[in-house]
Amino acid sequence: MTNVMIQNGPTRILGLDPGLRRTGWGVVVAEGSRLRWIAHGVVTPPETAPLSERLLWLLEKVGEVCAAHDCDEAAIEEVFVNVNPSSTLKLGHARAAVMLAPARAGLSVAEYSPNLIKKAVVGAGHADKTQIAFMVKRLLPSAGDVKADAADALAVAITHAQLRKRSLLEVLNPVRGAA
Repeated sequence: MTNVMIQNGPTRILGLDPGLRRTGWGVVVAEGSRLRWIAHGVVTPPETAPLSERLLWLLEKVGEVCAAHDCDEAAIEEVFVNVNPSSTLKLGHARAAVMLAPARAGLSVAEYSPNLIKKAVVGAGHADKTQIAFMVKRLLPSAGDVKADAADALAVAITHAQLRKRSLLEVLNPVRGAA
């Protein structure tokens, strides 16, 4: 189960879609079952910089997003295994840098698989990026037209907003006697 702090009132959630070239981010406020868009964007490290500098760039820029939007919780997409092991490893490095930024800011960081995110937002675990962007626009109309990386990050935040309620209920009312 995700480690979620119990708090009353609105919760600012940072959703993150990690990537070494483009890391999408999106901030929503969850209050009960209502969601409100706050901001979104993409962090793009210099492509010609060495790997270590790109990772540091991600850590710093995502940390700035956390601070600028006064986030309460964060959620990140899990790494999917790529055909190319080297690409998967580099994505894992980027994900670690992106995940450390909210952790450094003292936020709990939940992790969700790509299929779970797609199912939570679109209703199908194998939805494509255009379907995700369409549903993000429907669920957060004030966000306007959102590009793919930021739409994916907002989808992560939406998923966390939906599933954190379930986690909170499990914390408050654990099932007893389950075998």
